[in-house]
Amino acid sequence: MTRFGAVDCGTNSIRMLITDVREVDGVQEMTELHRVMEIVRLGEGVDATGRLADAALERVRAALTDYADLMRTERVEAVRMVATSASRDASNRDEFFSMTREILADWGVEAQVISGDEEAALSFRGAVDDFHPEEGPFCVIDVGGGSTEVIVGEYDGTVHGSLSVPMGSVRLTERFLRDSPPTEKQVDVARRYVAEHCRSVRESVPVASAKTIVGCAGTYTTLSALAQGLETYDPSAIHLSTLRFNALRSLNRSVLDTDRRTLAENPVMHPGRADVFAGGVVVIDGLMDMFESVAAEAKSSRANVPPLEFHVSEKDILDGIVAGLIDEKLARAQQ
Repeated sequence: MTRFGAVDCGTNSIRMLITDVREVDGVQEMTELHRVMEIVRLGEGVDATGRLADAALERVRAALTDYADLMRTERVEAVRMVATSASRDASNRDEFFSMTREILADWGVEAQVISGDEEAALSFRGAVDDFHPEEGPFCVIDVGGGSTEVIVGEYDGTVHGSLSVPMGSVRLTERFLRDSPPTEKQVDVARRYVAEHCRSVRESVPVASAKTIVGCAGTYTTLSALAQGLETYDPSAIHLSTLRFNALRSLNRSVLDTDRRTLAENPVMHPGRADVFAGGVVVIDGLMDMFESVAAEAKSSRANVPPLEFHVSEKDILDGIVAGLIDEKLARAQQ
């Protein structure tokens, strides 16, 4: 048995997964021990200043120190930490990496900046894990704080196309949606920004070939909890749930009409997510517009029409990181 740790530090949150892996009849079986998340807003202000704020770095330090303590307690053997949009863009990113190297010294690692392509591949691998191969091709969408990854591929990990675009919940909120609730003018400007990037997605990624559209990360999972009327956030009820476009349009409109304080009072809403939730909702609205346009064109040409629904996955980049650590262990064993 081997115990692995995966840490993902994005623009809005830092998350950790600790997993037990054991071989049973030649198959690697994984048991999730801990999946935790803290809102640290590492990317706060980066879009405007180009720097990671001192307060944001301290929030990351506190959370990562707690994670390292838990990994030591659980006797985690191998760790990988990845850092995405905010740390890729910041001029003082070396301070961030030095801090992570110090905290994760027991495992001899530090945060690794990964490209948008690798982020997409890891997210895809994790998100489709609990689906069936015949449900592919899949289009996996990971809406983050600073960027959104769109990937089309097969269950076995074959990727037909992917793109990382600079539209995320924090980025849109800080740039466009400053009022609470945002004004119609602010929302309209944000929608135009998202539509421009969705055009790039259509040009680069074969989204029309997808049989199943999978949404992962906090905006999707929180929308699922709201749509189901859950009284508490329940991952088992959210994982593999379905959000149909027609119903989601109404829910998203309601979110955009609600102030941040009221959103934060909902028990399924993480308090640190409420003030940037509108940005993620506008991104998802734009993605629905894109898929509806694809469906209309397919219908007119009598081609296969992609389903107008999102399937929500609680699994994501963290699970993809663990899968990669397992691959590395198996490769070393064969040498």
